[in-house]
Amino acid sequence: MFDKKILLNNLLSALGACICISMLSYLHFSDHGEIWLIPPFGASMVLVMAVHNSPLAEPKNVFFGHTLSALSGVVIYALMGSSAISLGIAVGLSVFVMASFNAIHPPAGANPIIAILGAKSLSFVLIPVALGAVFIIIFAVFYNKLLRRDYP
Repeated sequence: MFDKKILLNNLLSALGACICISMLSYLHFSDHGEIWLIPPFGASMVLVMAVHNSPLAEPKNVFFGHTLSALSGVVIYALMGSSAISLGIAVGLSVFVMASFNAIHPPAGANPIIAILGAKSLSFVLIPVALGAVFIIIFAVFYNKLLRRDYP
């Protein structure tokens, strides 16, 4: 009924996601005083672990998608504050920017919402977003190479 090879691959994908998010969670809950974990990173793990051959999982898409989208939210929040229209504009801007830079990463579309609802400043773009994305990319490259998967 289930192909053992596919089942093992799925299990290894799940294990990789578990390890990476656990590591980010450790940093998040430690005494470093920094936020290291945002919900879109969970969705990024689905891409880099389970569909690692997808263009949406490419390292440049993960990094620039998250970073540019977070920046879109921070900028719109600084200009317009928090409102229904600012949320819509920020998400729209993030789609435009990701598409313009050919760096589409769907999980990153949530970053402007987090930035605006959380009243985030530019530091949010660096930590957790940019550094968290780099952490995910390094982990995904290492883990997928260890499993002899084609990534990136």
